[in-house]
Amino acid sequence: MPASARRWSRPALHAAASLLAVAVAAPPGGLPGGALPAAAAPGAVASPTDPLPDGEGGTPILRDVLEATGREYLAARAALENSQRRQARLVAELDRLDRRIGELVPQVGAIATHAYRIGRVGPALLLLRSSSPDTLLERATGLDQISVWNDGRLRELDESRRRAARAKAAIDATVVEQRRQLAVMTRRKQEAERALALVGGVSTGGFVSVTSPVATPAPRNPDGSWAKQSCDQDDPTTKGCITPRLAHALAETWRAGFTRFVSCYRPGGPYEHPKGRACDFSAQRRGFGGDAAGDDKVYGNNLAAFLVRNADQLGVLYVIWYRQIWFPATGWKSYGDGHGDPSSDHTNHVHLSVL
Repeated sequence: MPASARRWSRPALHAAASLLAVAVAAPPGGLPGGALPAAAAPGAVASPTDPLPDGEGGTPILRDVLEATGREYLAARAALENSQRRQARLVAELDRLDRRIGELVPQVGAIATHAYRIGRVGPALLLLRSSSPDTLLERATGLDQISVWNDGRLRELDESRRRAARAKAAIDATVVEQRRQLAVMTRRKQEAERALALVGGVSTGGFVSVTSPVATPAPRNPDGSWAKQSCDQDDPTTKGCITPRLAHALAETWRAGFTRFVSCYRPGGPYEHPKGRACDFSAQRRGFGGDAAGDDKVYGNNLAAFLVRNADQLGVLYVIWYRQIWFPATGWKSYGDGHGDPSSDHTNHVHLSVL
């Protein structure tokens, strides 16, 4: 057992796991890594003889909370964004109804004024005053049309007012829900910051570039949430399997020109690789070597920036690169508690996990 695992008791692990849930996204700083590589064919396929990263490094606390943090945060954010979209639709509908009510009120008022003025002179008296059968028929037809028009306007005004009241109530409900989500996210962010501090996590500039390519969005549920997926796609980098969402993310990284050595599925272990939800992108062109430097480090910087910029499009759970980790809830944090080797410190590869 690694020394880092022996330092933490089981109660401490569970306590830390409960701390990390949803949090408000903190915009990370920018650190452009240089020009993107030219597009090329997909990278080399891993074989059993290739040296693969072992264990990903990190303490048990960090390992136990990675998935819960990202999943619960992204679920809360999706619910918040869905509520905000619904609120916008309701506000537009309410505005339209208010305008229509404003048009109908004068018309209905005119009907009431006319009825008051004619007093007891009703339809029967108007018809009796007809001087001929043709006039009688013409007046009867006119009265019928006026009645239909009047009734229609009254019914439309009444229905518009009822719909406006329902829209206002629904808007109030969305505001309450948004406040609840924001309160939870704010509280969880504070707890996440404290838990990450236990593994040496402090805010960093990170790897972000506004010039990174924009990825094609992966499919979502109609409400904007991410569906659970099984490992049922052939992994093009190994003989294992990956989820459709990871397959999409992998294809998008290749399409953006990040075509160096990559390995995704790996059997065994409790985390995302055996579930088909993680890939390790080597900074080198072949295998996983020592610390990346020069062009290799620029490549890793650019890839990390690409994944973070497109986190919403790809369903990114977290990214690790060069002793730093990116969570949707907290932005870039230092990641200095590996085992002192390039693989666990992530100085030779970019790790991607998706939902």
